[in-house]
Amino acid sequence: MRILKLGLRNYRNCADISLDFESRKTLIIGKNAQGKTNILESIYFLSDLKSPRTSTISDMIKFGQSRFEISALVEKNNTEIELDYSYSEDKKREIKINKVKSTPKDFKLVVKTVLFSTKDLLLLRGAPQDRRDWLDRAISQIYPAYDERLSKYDKIRIQKNNLLKNEVIDEALLDIYNEQLVITGANIIFLRKKFLKEIEKIASVKHKIISDTEDFSLNYTCPEDEVEAISEYLKTELNERRREELARRQSCVGPHRDDIEFKINGIDAAKFASQGQQRTLVLSLKLSELEIIREKTGFSPILLLDDVLAELDETRQNYLLKSIDSGTQTIITSVDTLLFEDEFLKDVKIYNIREGEIA
Repeated sequence: MRILKLGLRNYRNCADISLDFESRKTLIIGKNAQGKTNILESIYFLSDLKSPRTSTISDMIKFGQSRFEISALVEKNNTEIELDYSYSEDKKREIKINKVKSTPKDFKLVVKTVLFSTKDLLLLRGAPQDRRDWLDRAISQIYPAYDERLSKYDKIRIQKNNLLKNEVIDEALLDIYNEQLVITGANIIFLRKKFLKEIEKIASVKHKIISDTEDFSLNYTCPEDEVEAISEYLKTELNERRREELARRQSCVGPHRDDIEFKINGIDAAKFASQGQQRTLVLSLKLSELEIIREKTGFSPILLLDDVLAELDETRQNYLLKSIDSGTQTIITSVDTLLFEDEFLKDVKIYNIREGEIA
């Protein structure tokens, strides 16, 4: 899988640009706030229909304009696929595959991406929501139906929260909502734990190679692994914390409140690991995510590296660049080419961007 062409119109600060991705490796050079991250964001958006930077899609419309457009030509299974997406300020969107209207579900099946940005380096010390978002997004790339389960769970949870805000609570209805949340929540947690076991197995090897001696492990909030056991765990938690939920008027139990604990040599990495150790851990996770998606889908996802090399020391830089499989299309942003060895730059397509325009 690879993206061959990309076109952006009125997308953030990019009024009208086109890029050809002739090489497996592309380097986009530019100073800060010139638009290089916008290009990576748009490619990521094609795979997820969400931005890693904002939850409001209209934020991506160029100032003073009423609509943005993203177009791409993708090669997959030796077949070229055209993707078109547009969004207007009145919240109307058009999604097309090969010029035919498409559903979001089918659209997201075409492109797979793994984004590694400076924001990801803060994954361990960020909020639990950041870790859940990373986990859910990675799983959705492998199991497309997972998004539907998350959506179903959120709808039930919102209905329950609305009920809890009433002056008089219908306890029978609350029980019904809890039963539904147990069923959907148990399936979500099961898939999360299954994915985390797989990524831990791969990441622990990569982490040890980079660090030379350190052991990496992780824990998920729910201690159970099988769906039935997870369901019983959720039922018990909901019963024990029922008064708390009634007092706080919100749902306090379930996958929307869970977290992941990362450990180095058995110690909580978020609290005690050095910055270098945390970056090694995140680097291991991202490379493992890439490997798992390739293994499960049969396609190498597009690797998007957004200004991340400047934040890594030479050892981690070299490991990252040498770990990239030759079959993986890689698009990198950087302020200059100084971080890259001449050997790496030999077959790299280089673009320069300034004020949203390609030089």
